[in-house]
Amino acid sequence: MQEVTVDLGARSYPILIGDGLIAEIGAHVAPLLRRPRTMVVTDSHVAPHYLATVEASLTAAGISVSSLVLDPGEGSKSWAGLARLTEWLIGEGVERSDHVVALGGGVIGDLVGFACSIVKRGCAFIQVPTTLLAQVDSSVGGKTAINVPAGKNLIGAFHQPALVLIDPVTLTTLPRRELAAGYAEVVKYGLIDDAAFFGWCEEHGAALLDGDSEARHKAIAHSVTAKARIVAADERETQDVRALLNLGHSFGHALEAETGYSDKLLHGEAVAAGMALAHRFSAANGLCSAADANRVAAHLAAISLPHDLASAGVTADGATLAAHMAHDKKVRGGKLPLILTRGIGQSFVTDEYGLDVVAAFLDAESSARG
Repeated sequence: MQEVTVDLGARSYPILIGDGLIAEIGAHVAPLLRRPRTMVVTDSHVAPHYLATVEASLTAAGISVSSLVLDPGEGSKSWAGLARLTEWLIGEGVERSDHVVALGGGVIGDLVGFACSIVKRGCAFIQVPTTLLAQVDSSVGGKTAINVPAGKNLIGAFHQPALVLIDPVTLTTLPRRELAAGYAEVVKYGLIDDAAFFGWCEEHGAALLDGDSEARHKAIAHSVTAKARIVAADERETQDVRALLNLGHSFGHALEAETGYSDKLLHGEAVAAGMALAHRFSAANGLCSAADANRVAAHLAAISLPHDLASAGVTADGATLAAHMAHDKKVRGGKLPLILTRGIGQSFVTDEYGLDVVAAFLDAESSARG
């Protein structure tokens, strides 16, 4: 088992990584509890695979457990989903000192984390991510939220978990498309500030997706270590340090909005396309070389991830996509900070480019690749 610490002083917490940890969850949760009681929230995709194992481990550790199984997908990450979950937690008699277990992917983690940030003015929760995307990104760092019609993750709070427990074995039950979507977030850590790791991704990404256990462990451990470092330096994104984790997200969220936050375009797929667009926008504005932008797109294409508007299935014009970006929660003083790059591993934040410039770029992308 590997352990990585998110260093936030009194609110620090461990990330545990190891095969079979789900079956041992009771031993790791019991020391955190003031009373031997917990609640598990999952979805109907995950429940058949892991809920019984989790319940059995908690029960064996002397912990009373009740469970709620939600519908899978972004539809549950909504006002209605939040209402159902918070009312269930209150009905179960949740106390502020209790720890609610979020068992599932990013949707479950985000929803449970946000619910726990507001129920009784805040109770604790534990992340047990079962998708690659959640394991390498969304389960760590305390960003919790729901979606609204105006945009993704616009209603939320920073609320750190008490523990993140990652069992890479859960990836064996994921469809390849879900794995690839999560892999986009792995690639992101190389593109932010680690060109050598991007090179590792080019060499080992296909093996990771094909089931190479060593590659999966390496990718997970490297990614959460990188994210823990960034979160510790800038927990609430008040500087530009943590903002770098949004590489590809401003473009990507616009693509998700245009496709209705549906399975037409998974979050990780949108981020992949967004990272390629961010690199091409950077190249178009003389910030990085076309060769670097093409290298990023080529790697994403090689593993069947979207790498432009066409492969993302988006046909909207630039003005429409830029209008989606205008609702981005990162807008400050009417300007949207973009994560751009001076080359692979050299990302930076800027608000120099207006949405009119972005719209013109996206129009050109649509025309060139349509």
